[in-house]
Amino acid sequence: MHPWMADVSLLSAPWIVLAFLAGYTQREPKRAALLGLGCTLAALVGYGLMTLSPVENAQITATSVRGFVISEQRVILGGLVAGPLFGLFGYRWRVDRAWLGALAAAAALCLEPLARIQVGQAIRSHTVLLAEVAIGLAMATYVAVAARLAYSR
Repeated sequence: MHPWMADVSLLSAPWIVLAFLAGYTQREPKRAALLGLGCTLAALVGYGLMTLSPVENAQITATSVRGFVISEQRVILGGLVAGPLFGLFGYRWRVDRAWLGALAAAAALCLEPLARIQVGQAIRSHTVLLAEVAIGLAMATYVAVAARLAYSR
């Protein structure tokens, strides 16, 4: 496995953007929040299965699942809050061009590398770091231009 692949697999902000995009597709705020939650739950389950898989030299047992849930409780709790919230932000962006939530999704991409440094889990691959920030900046630029156009009408 390439070293940069481990860095990509540990990114969190893309899952926030996925919840945002899922919410964007919905016509009702409740459905947007639920779909954002569903996307986040799917990501958390996938993360857990991968972490506890033979690929990571682990086995899925009751003890390993319990240990995973305890060790990742902040990630799980954060995802359970962020998923519906960003799903709702996506819905609000589509319906009202509510730019603060859309900008928050872009900021998550831009700021994740700094947050990871603060908790001692820096992104080692400069390519991954720069790509995440560049995508976040591109999204922020799009949000700014689209919101300005929507409000100038």
